[in-house]
Amino acid sequence: MDSLTHIKKYVENNDFDLEEFSYEINEWKNNLIIYRFALEEINTKLKILNEEFQFIHNHNPIEHIKSRIKDPRGIMEKLSRKGLDITVENAKKHIHDIAGVRITCSFISDIYEIYQLLEKQDDITVINVKDYIKNPKPNGYKSLHLIIRTPVYLSTGMEEVFVEIQIRTIAMDFWASLEHKIYYKFDKGVPSHLLDELKEAADAAHELDIKMKKIKDRVDIYQTVGHDQTLI
Repeated sequence: MDSLTHIKKYVENNDFDLEEFSYEINEWKNNLIIYRFALEEINTKLKILNEEFQFIHNHNPIEHIKSRIKDPRGIMEKLSRKGLDITVENAKKHIHDIAGVRITCSFISDIYEIYQLLEKQDDITVINVKDYIKNPKPNGYKSLHLIIRTPVYLSTGMEEVFVEIQIRTIAMDFWASLEHKIYYKFDKGVPSHLLDELKEAADAAHELDIKMKKIKDRVDIYQTVGHDQTLI
């Protein structure tokens, strides 16, 4: 059952009319604004850490940062699937990916460097880690997923907010984007031969990540030992 069907069913069961439902959606957006503040906090922190790393190590681990807030309709649908009452309170307590950040890096080593930098922050608590790089999904998907909790200070006081952070290389991100488009076009009924090709592409992307890191390491050695030295 898709999200629209879930929402329609919820509206019918609760005797909402369209005007009232629109009002409910707006109220949800107003109540969830704190997630936008949390994203601003995380994005600022990431930019500072990236610039500091560049200054110290002459290398920036972060290539790109993208953030989003889940649409209220999607949150309602997820609560419905979990069998929970559709309330803002339940959303804040049980849905941990309302606010999301996706970080893309050049190398796999950068992914774990960023993770360590975030883990050291006093105002960030890492709640959960799913390492799909060391343990890829069966379809070949690779990424490091974190659920973190960070404080947001409002005029009414402090509130801790969950944020999901996905960290992946450019190659992993390209593969994930293509895989998502293919699943969308086939409505999840992807032919088996395409699934096999996607898995092969995921393996090729991983090999590319490893090869590019080896090239970077050799360049670093070249710059360190001098131009007249033979590279390993």
